[in-house]
Amino acid sequence: MRMTPRRLAIGMSLWAPNLWSGIRIRRFADDWTSATVELHVNLITRNYVKTAFGGSMSAMTDPYFFMLVMHQLGRDYVVWDTRGEIEFLKPGRGVLTAHFVVTPEKAQELRERAKGGAKVLEWFETEITDAAGDVVARVRREVYVREKKRVTESAR
Repeated sequence: MRMTPRRLAIGMSLWAPNLWSGIRIRRFADDWTSATVELHVNLITRNYVKTAFGGSMSAMTDPYFFMLVMHQLGRDYVVWDTRGEIEFLKPGRGVLTAHFVVTPEKAQELRERAKGGAKVLEWFETEITDAAGDVVARVRREVYVREKKRVTESAR
């Protein structure tokens, strides 16, 4: 069964760490260029002062840039999420949303930079907003990309 954006969004929303953390994947674009993720701040996902737990906000942004890059580049590339930074700007309450975008041009640039097995580290940025559209946090995630070594016929 081929992985489709819809199947991945449903599967990731039902995956226990996301399900129990109030994280819902609203959509992956059909061309794998974007994703939208929500965090529902509730009894389980809030902190001592009843605002979004920082770990939950970090978790809601964890794999999505790397997944978008991985699906656009295909099986000939190794892609990992290597590092993350988050700047908290204001308390998060209610439903928080993050949009992730990796353009086809950026994917092509990464493909070219990773040719021949070169190690590429690229930072991506997004914002987490509340229902009023206010930015509650800025997030940066670093993605590692490398073209896989090809096994030639003579090497077998």
